[in-house]
Amino acid sequence: MTLRGADPDLIREAIKDGEPFPGTTGFAGVVDGTLVRDVLGREPLFVERTGPVTASRGWAFRPGDLEEPVPVPPGTATDVASLEDDRGTEAAFDTQWTLPDPDPETDAEAALEALEAAIRSAAEAVRASDLEVAVAFSGGVDSAFVAELLDAPLYVVGFPDSHDVEAARTAADVMGRDLTVVELEPADLERAVPDIARATGRTNAMDVQIALPLYLVGERVAADGFDGLAVGQGADELFGGYEKVVRLDHRVEAETTRGAVREGIRSLPEQLPRDVLTIRATGLEPVAPLLHDAVVAAALRLPTELLADDETRKRGFRTVAADFLPDEVATRDKKAVQYGSLVARELDRLARQNGFKRRMDDHVTKYVESLLEDDDRRTD
Repeated sequence: MTLRGADPDLIREAIKDGEPFPGTTGFAGVVDGTLVRDVLGREPLFVERTGPVTASRGWAFRPGDLEEPVPVPPGTATDVASLEDDRGTEAAFDTQWTLPDPDPETDAEAALEALEAAIRSAAEAVRASDLEVAVAFSGGVDSAFVAELLDAPLYVVGFPDSHDVEAARTAADVMGRDLTVVELEPADLERAVPDIARATGRTNAMDVQIALPLYLVGERVAADGFDGLAVGQGADELFGGYEKVVRLDHRVEAETTRGAVREGIRSLPEQLPRDVLTIRATGLEPVAPLLHDAVVAAALRLPTELLADDETRKRGFRTVAADFLPDEVATRDKKAVQYGSLVARELDRLARQNGFKRRMDDHVTKYVESLLEDDDRRTD
């Protein structure tokens, strides 16, 4: 396979006309000797830092397939023959697509209608595919909306008494849906960490904590015979789901909520490869309808009053979701998955039990690295 996520003819046209949203949920690979990656980096793509790159070698969809992988920047369309000898910086690549910055829609009702139409279209594309899909369900509005649109089985992962397990149970009950609970124990984390580190090429504590619930729920979904895992990824970034976009604190550079939301969208190329590679490591195909080009384009046109304020975050998204979900679910806030599942707490506990104390700098990352090293020794 030389191209993921799209038909080559579609990408040829997108290169020709500079269209950043050609109607995909992301793409990456090589087309006619040109290295391409979509504008939001929804599909991972890597090249060797040095050495020859051709249409058939020197690049990969997984970092572990290369000696010294460097991520290809989002929006790239670069002739492989023109790549610089050292590809360690974004300047080594040609940018074809950039994130549009359209004026916001002045008619809020029209903006909501456009968003609903885009989300429906994205869900229909999933339903029309050959994938048998289950949903990674936390009980929050993002995964609940995806679950309702796809009418797919629900799976939640977490330690007993975790917030996510309880929230998923109550949401599934209100929605009248069955739910499969994947209850974790500490040994699950120890076993999964090396696999995640190899798949993603990342060992830092935050990335591994976020990836663990995806990997562990994906294992169960794959074992149950599905071939796709649907997620609500992208909703917080696209629609203003973070507190920081309202507070405009030290975590953002923007001086407006709209600008802060845009910063969040621009952070997706760093985050999404971790999630995609983690899910694929379980043998499943990731399905993220809320990251479809049509949805992203509609989100960029939302007026500020449909983003976030002190009372409500993701206002426009929740307004659309409320037509499909019970109010209790459409208005529900959620915890980040690594905290709601208690994975972050339990990984920290394991690190301390194994001698990696909090007084050590980045003690959980050091523990993750030790698990990977131990596993490498066992498999050599």
